[in-house]
Amino acid sequence: MEASWWDSLVRTGSGVLAAHGPAAPGVEHSYAPGDFSIHFFLQLAVILVTCRVVGWLGKKLLGQPQVVGEMIAGVLLGPSLLGLVLPGVQSAIFPKETKNVLYAGAQLGVGLYMFLVGTTLRLDHFRTKAKSASFVSMAGIAAPFAIAVLITPLLLGVPGLFAAGISQANATLFLGACIALTAFPMLARIINERGLADSSLGTLSLTAGAFDDACSWCVLAIVLATFGGGAGVAILAIGGGLLWALIVLLAGPRLLAPLARVVEREGSMSTSTFALVMIAFCVSAFLMDAVGIHAIFGGFILGAVMPRGLLADEIKRKLEPLTVVLLLPMFFTYSGLNTRMDMVNSGSLLLIALGILAASIVAKGGACYLAARLSGEDNRTALGIGALMNSRGLMELIIINIGLQKGIIGPTLFSILVLMAIVTTMMASPLFELFYGRRGRESGELAALPQGAARAS
Repeated sequence: MEASWWDSLVRTGSGVLAAHGPAAPGVEHSYAPGDFSIHFFLQLAVILVTCRVVGWLGKKLLGQPQVVGEMIAGVLLGPSLLGLVLPGVQSAIFPKETKNVLYAGAQLGVGLYMFLVGTTLRLDHFRTKAKSASFVSMAGIAAPFAIAVLITPLLLGVPGLFAAGISQANATLFLGACIALTAFPMLARIINERGLADSSLGTLSLTAGAFDDACSWCVLAIVLATFGGGAGVAILAIGGGLLWALIVLLAGPRLLAPLARVVEREGSMSTSTFALVMIAFCVSAFLMDAVGIHAIFGGFILGAVMPRGLLADEIKRKLEPLTVVLLLPMFFTYSGLNTRMDMVNSGSLLLIALGILAASIVAKGGACYLAARLSGEDNRTALGIGALMNSRGLMELIIINIGLQKGIIGPTLFSILVLMAIVTTMMASPLFELFYGRRGRESGELAALPQGAARAS
C-alpha cells in the first residue's frame, strides 16, 4: 500500500511537464490549457534568472549593458547551448507547442517598452536635429542596400545560403534590409541605460533608427509579396502603416489632451484613465501588427504623441518596472530559442561570415558617421551616432527568422546573420563609451551611469 501511493506520487510529479490533453492526430496526448500555463510560468522564471545572471556577467566582465545579456541569454537557452548540452531539459522547458504563448508575451513586452520610449522622446530635440536625423537615416538605408547589390551575386553562388531559385533582386532586397536594420528596441534600451534619453544625440539616433527599421520592414513586405505573398502584402503594409501613423500624429494630440487635463486636475492617474491609455495602446499595436509592419511601431507612435507632463510621468511609473523586469526579457530571448550557432562549420563559411560582418559595419556605422559629419555634427557626436546605429540586436533575429520560415534564406546564412547581429550589438555600447560617453560624463554633458553600469564600463 505504501509503495503504491509513493509510486503514484512519483509518476504524477515526473509528469508535471508532460501533455495532459486528449489524443490528437499523431500524438498520444495534446497540450491542455493548464499545460500551457505551467510551461509559461516555468519559462518566464528560467528566462528571468538567465537574463539576470548573464546580464550581470556581461556588465562585470565585458562592460555590456543588461540588454545585451538578455539577447545572449536567449541564444544560450536555445539549441546552441542548452539544447546541445541538455537536449531533454531544453525540450521539456521549451516544447515547440508552447512557443506561440511565449511569442505573444514577448510582443506585449516589447510593445509596451516602445510605448514608454515614445513618451520620453524629446520632440524639441527632433525639430532641432531634423536635418541631421534625415541625413543619417537616408545614409543608413542607402549604403546597406548598395553593399547588398555588390555582395549578393557572390553569395548566390554559394549553395545553401539563399533558397534555390530565388531571384537576385529578392535576395538583394532581403540582405539589404538585414544590413540596414538598426534594432529599434535594442537601440532604445541602450540609450536609456546609457543616460541618453533626454539628449539630442539620443533623440537623433532613435528617430533615424525608427525610420530605418520601418523601411526595412516595408522592404521585407515587398520581398514577401514578390516571393509568393501577393502584391496585397506590400500594399497593406506600406499604405496601412503610413495611414495609421498619419492619423495618430495628426489627431492623437487633440484626442489625448482631455486625458492629460483630467490627470493634471486629479493629481494622479485613475484606473479608468489608465484603462483608456492601455486600450489606445492595444489598438495602435494591433493595427500596425495587422497591416504587416510590427506592433512596436504602433506603441512607439502612440507614445510619441502622448501629452507630456503628469500623464506621461504616471504612465512611466505604472508601466516601467513590470515591463522592463518581467515582460521585456521575453522578447530578447524568444528568437534566440530558434538560433543555431553550429551552422558556420567550415573555413570558407567563416570567411563569408567575417566578410558580411565587415560589410555590415562599414555600410551602417560608417555611412551614418559620414552622414552625421556632413550634416554638421562634430566628430565625437558623429562617431557616437555611428556606434549606436550599428546595433542590430534581436530585431535582426526576427527578420531573419521570417526569411528562414518563408524559405528566402537557408539555415547557414541565417546563422551567419545571427553572428553579425550579436557582434554588432556587443560593439555598440563599448564604442559609444569610447567615442562619446566617457568624455560626455566627465564634462557634465551626460548624466552619470548607474553604479553597476559605471563599474562595468
